[in-house]
This record gives sequence, C-alpha cells and structure tokens, in this order.
Amino acid sequence: MNIMTEKDPTLSKNPSLKLKVRFWFRKILPSINRERRGDVRAHLREEAEPDFDYFLLVVLSSIIATSGLLINSGAVIIGAMLVAPLMSPIIGLGLGALIGDEKLLKTAASALFRGAFIAIGVAILLTKFNEALPFITLQTLPEEVLSRTSPSPIDLMIALAGGLAAAFALAQPSISAALPGVAIATALMPPLGVVGIGIAMGRWEVAGGAFLLFITNAVTIAFASMLVFFSLGFSPGTKNGIRVPRSLWISAFVTLLMLIPLTYLSINAFQEASRTREVNAIVAEEIRVHGGELITLDTSKDEDNILHLEITLRTPQRLYYGDVDNLQEAIAVRLQETIAIVVNQIIADKLDPLIPPTLTSTPTLVAASPTSTASPTSTLTPSPTSTFTPTPTYTLTPTPETAYIQNIFTNYNQCLELRQSAGFTRPVIGRVQNRSFISVQYGERIVEGLVWVQVKDQDERLGWLPEICMNVVTLTPTKTPLPKTPTPEGN
Repeated sequence: MNIMTEKDPTLSKNPSLKLKVRFWFRKILPSINRERRGDVRAHLREEAEPDFDYFLLVVLSSIIATSGLLINSGAVIIGAMLVAPLMSPIIGLGLGALIGDEKLLKTAASALFRGAFIAIGVAILLTKFNEALPFITLQTLPEEVLSRTSPSPIDLMIALAGGLAAAFALAQPSISAALPGVAIATALMPPLGVVGIGIAMGRWEVAGGAFLLFITNAVTIAFASMLVFFSLGFSPGTKNGIRVPRSLWISAFVTLLMLIPLTYLSINAFQEASRTREVNAIVAEEIRVHGGELITLDTSKDEDNILHLEITLRTPQRLYYGDVDNLQEAIAVRLQETIAIVVNQIIADKLDPLIPPTLTSTPTLVAASPTSTASPTSTLTPSPTSTFTPTPTYTLTPTPETAYIQNIFTNYNQCLELRQSAGFTRPVIGRVQNRSFISVQYGERIVEGLVWVQVKDQDERLGWLPEICMNVVTLTPTKTPLPKTPTPEGN
C-alpha cells in the first residue's frame, strides 16, 4: 500500500484546497496502480459484453426469481440474485461514463437494456403459464411481490452502499468474495420479475412501482461505482489538482433526482399505513363493545371511494343482521367515511381452567295429559209408553300439538337446525325440512332473548327449536259417539 508522505511533489508551500483533498483521499484509500486499473477495465469490458452465456444466465435467473415471487419464497429469490449477471453491465456503465470510454458505455448500456427486456418477457410468460395451472392462485399478490412495489429512500441508500461495495471489491482482488453478498443486497432481478408479473395480471401500479425500484437500483449503483473509481484514480486528472468529470456530476444529479418520486411514494405509504392502523384499532374496539374479538381485517376501496371491510371475528354469541348494522354505523361514524362491511363470525365458547363451571339445576316440568271422559247420563222422560231414551254421550280424544316449520332467517338456517338443547351455540343433532310439521313437546326455555321449545320431528328425534320459527296448528278434536244403548222395555 503506497501512502503519500509530506515529501509528495504535488504539495507546495501553499497547497490549495484541491491538493489537500487529494492528499487525504490518497492517505485514506489504498492506491491502485496502472496495471491493476487496466485489468479492471479489461474485466468489465469482457463481463459487460452480451454473449450467449450472459443471456442464458438472464433467462435462468428470471425463471428462478419469478417462480420464487409466485410461491412467496425468499430463499428461491436469493438464488436468483446470485445467478443474475446484471451487476457487471451497471458497473461497466459507471466506469465507461467516468473515463469517457464510449465503446464500454454503449456495450454496457445495450447489455443492461436487452437483459432487462428479456427478464420482463420471461416473467410475463411464466406468470401466464402459472395462471393456467391449478397450483398457484394469484387472486391476492404474494408478500414478496408487494414488498417490491413501493420503493423508498431506504432502497436508494441500500443501492448506494451496495454499489460502493461492488466497485471497491471489483477493484481489490483480495476482497472480491464479497460480490455475492452485494448481489443479494442490491436485488436487481426480482424487481424485473415483479414488473413482468404486474404486466401479466394487468396491475400497472405494481409494474410501475417495481420498475421504479429497478431504475433506482441501477442509477444509484452506477453512480456509486463512478464515485469509487474516481476516488481510486481511474479518471484522468490535471497537473494542478483534481478534476471532477462532468459525467460524475450528471450521475450525482440524476441520483438525487430519484429521491423525489421515492420520497413521494414513502409519504403516501406512511399515510396509508397510518390510516390502516387507525382502521384496525377502531374496528377492534367496536367489535369488543359487541362482545367479540377481531381475528383478521381486509380493507379495500372501490371506484366510488367506498371503504370495504371484510371482518373475521370470534364471538361467544351469534351476531344477527341488526347487530352487524349497528357495528357498521358505529365504525362509519368514528372513521367519518362511507364504509361497507362483511362479517365472518366464528362462534366459540371461552373456557378458563381457573374458573370451573357452576352446576345449575334446571327443574323439569312434567305435565300430565288431561283426558276428559263424559259419563253416560240416563234421562227418564215420562211417556205414555214408559220408554227409556238415554242421552247420546261423546268422548273427547286429545291430539298432540302440531307446529308448522317456517324459516324466517334469510342469511342463515337456524330455524332448520335441531339443537341438542336450547341456544344457537348448542350442538346440532339434525335438520328439519322447511314447511314441514313437527310435534311440540312441553319443554320451554328462554335463551339469548328467544323462547326455545322442545320438539320431536318426523324421524322421532327430540331436540330444540326457536318458537318464532314455527306456527302452531290447532287441530279440531274428533267426536266419537258411544255405542247406542238398547231401549229397555216396560216400566
């Protein structure tokens, strides 16, 4: 390592600021001799040349990256980052712009653009192919895809650090083993895979966000490589000090310009995340008021700017239409916007081992069936012939009370579910047919504000149904005349 001493002839008695900066650069950074600089240029010219090996690796890495994105596998995506050959053209683009090598600049730019175009095309075809298969459903985008659709200034910082590390490792052969880690950090191929997935699904906002991430990485890595090569003495200088090439200024300006859309997207993402957190908190609080517990919440907005909430909750008591309507009104008032909700409820009992259940005795009402029997009464009517004529007597035979099933619930079939005991949370032992007849027994309970009665269906199953689900049919008692008694003769 050659470090400049105070005897360096470039330092005069009154050194300028540029000479001081150059002195401290060379004091901190290791010097790169002319032979090593020539080897780096030759290596980048060779690596940036788009040949058969380059395009083959682009196709294979695009297949790996797109497949990993579709199955939401981070390990597969990392493998695609290691195979992708796009890092060399980008670094070659930075070196060519710095030293004014037009041939290297054109070759690297051509390799980068053609490689990106092929990668996007492969991703589109692979996505279309997987949509036709039953293995992968793309109704909702995987998390690995969504994470690459909203770049932020942090992504620019990662690309800047990765570009500095890549260029420095390329110039120093002793630390070139760090290049695979740099390739993983900068992630050039996965954003192109997301662009292809977005185009294939018609999700242009997804494709646009991923393409912005790729452009951010490419521009920032090129600028970082120019900065490293300039610091290591790859650019031509002057006798009086350091001359910063115009290309480096332009690259720095473009890199800073990328901060504008990234900052805008970050602000939007922050506002959306804050609003989502607020919606989750309000929904969870209102559900607790109704005695439930929030499990999942999916939000979306339609073209009319109506917020749609799909709520999955756990509750010990079933919510009815009125409860859901009140829940929707309470959430809309607190959010101050129009909403539409869909509630998926899971009925569950909450059991605590520290609180054992209390045995409650329930009296059973046993009612005897009254049977009225009319005793024959003989009425003697004086007549000249002294004829005895008995009065006809009728016996009333009671018929069991019969009810007619009528399902009044439109969204559910509670009226058709025969429960083991009173209550919607009790086990279902069978189903009865709508508009069928059942036999009403004598058991009666009030549970959850509803009157439950014990019934027996046509299959002789004994269970419980809500009283509001049936209409009692009153049957007219049949009259059965007694046998006629013979008329006695004589007095």
